[in-house]
Amino acid sequence: MTKPAYGLFERFGVELEYMIVDTDTLEVRPIADRLIHAVGSARKNEVRHGAVRWSNELVLHVIEMKTDGPAPSLDGLAEDFQSEVRALNNRLRDHEARLLPGAMHPWMNPHRETRLWPHGDKTIYETFDRIFDCRGHGWSNLQSTHLNLPFRGDAEFNRLHTAIRLVLPLLPALAASSPFIEGRRAPFLDMRLEAYRHNCDRIPSLTGHTVPEWIPSEKRYQARIFDRIVRDLAPLDPNGILEPEWTNARGAIARFSRGTIEIRLLDIQECPAADLAILRFIVEILKRLVDESLAPRALQKNQRVADLEALLLDSAKQAEMSVIADRRYLAALGLGKVRAASARDVLHALLDHVAPPNAPWRADIDFILRHGTLARRLLKSAGRRPSRGKLLDTYSRLADALHRGEMFSPR
Repeated sequence: MTKPAYGLFERFGVELEYMIVDTDTLEVRPIADRLIHAVGSARKNEVRHGAVRWSNELVLHVIEMKTDGPAPSLDGLAEDFQSEVRALNNRLRDHEARLLPGAMHPWMNPHRETRLWPHGDKTIYETFDRIFDCRGHGWSNLQSTHLNLPFRGDAEFNRLHTAIRLVLPLLPALAASSPFIEGRRAPFLDMRLEAYRHNCDRIPSLTGHTVPEWIPSEKRYQARIFDRIVRDLAPLDPNGILEPEWTNARGAIARFSRGTIEIRLLDIQECPAADLAILRFIVEILKRLVDESLAPRALQKNQRVADLEALLLDSAKQAEMSVIADRRYLAALGLGKVRAASARDVLHALLDHVAPPNAPWRADIDFILRHGTLARRLLKSAGRRPSRGKLLDTYSRLADALHRGEMFSPR
């Protein structure tokens, strides 16, 4: 196993996923391979382009952009990603297609429209499909933002993992962007998360309770999570194709082989500036949890999985309007005097704790807290019972916001 190269907050890995859709109709277009192979070898699954990499995902209508290796800072990444959004859109113009943000396509039927990546070593994708059937929303209709944070050794893993567990229930209240499914209002504002939670129901140990268990070391993580995943997968994957570190589907995943924890709960936003502002905010909260300036670690680790899961589910359903009345949880965030508050008010309080007034990313967070999550704004724009025409108009303007690099405002 490679020895981790970086300690806490010394590097950052960011991944942004976007749908490829028809320019006029916004129907999904399974042509990600054409974009990647136009720049690199037809045998490659990813290519370097500009300051980032373009990479394939499970399905052909999704393309991922990611940092070209661990970045020393989050500064400048929004501009790098925005430049690549425009580069991709310029290439897609020749195919009468464009990129569409938002965590779920609002009317895609995955059982009819899913096409898996067919190139290179696709054995892993084929194995997932055989076991779980990837023609579902939780596999083929979800786009997210991933943040990878490094740690070096068990002590740093414990501190970082403990802090991330606390932050996870707040993420849908900040980043929900999937309020529609199959042309209708979804029961969750973060419907992507609800679909994601159930994509491995056949083997429940892969996802667990989405919020990971409190585990202080690699050895105990191996015994409690990875070994169980191996046992549960064995009857369906006798050749051991699916490795536990990469099939673990919790909302935050320990990657001990490269010394990182990957946060996977964030819906993709309307433009890279919004995504990077959210990531900056999360990192600043995590720093203050890790150094215990918000609350002592004893309070942070004393959070039961079931309690955190309940908070997460309510946040996924109601986003920023969910009510947090768990006083033990609030105390662990440094809000011990608060009895109950909306998730938006909790985020406001944390923003005042961790962000200087002149932080360049604060304006975008203020916009989200003032006008609501992207899911709330999309819902306001399209309405609770939208026609296909209204959805088409709303999501066309969303695609425009992505290309221009602007926050989305409902009409």
